Amino acid sequence: MPFKLLAFLSYTFGLIAHAATPAAPAPAAAVLLGTWQVDLRPTPDAPPYFQELVITAVDGQTFTGTFYGAPLSEGRLNTAWGTVRIAFATADGSGPYHHSAVLKGDTLEGLTNSTGRDFLAYWSAKKP
Repeated sequence: MPFKLLAFLSYTFGLIAHAATPAAPAPAAAVLLGTWQVDLRPTPDAPPYFQELVITAVDGQTFTGTFYGAPLSEGRLNTAWGTVRIAFATADGSGPYHHSAVLKGDTLEGLTNSTGRDFLAYWSAKKP
């Protein structure tokens, strides 16, 4: 069998096998409930700078709470891809902040996009 055909068949069957493999069950979204200690340090070598993310309720694909002392809005979650993924918004006098995160083990790994202050920041959070 020519090498190119063998490579094509191997690749194709690999895709089929991967597509047929169901995603691992995601943890229940209720794992989000509670207080998270968010490390907002601006660079990896900076000292920790902590603020709280408090998730007060999870209802289907939505959640409520506060972040950095401000109420969060548009809290959405998705568990369809084998983990918990979240997105929400907050705002201050500079404008809106759009946040998203993925639960990896016991850690939320997130991004914040500030359109008013023109930055994209990485953050991580754990329950104390």
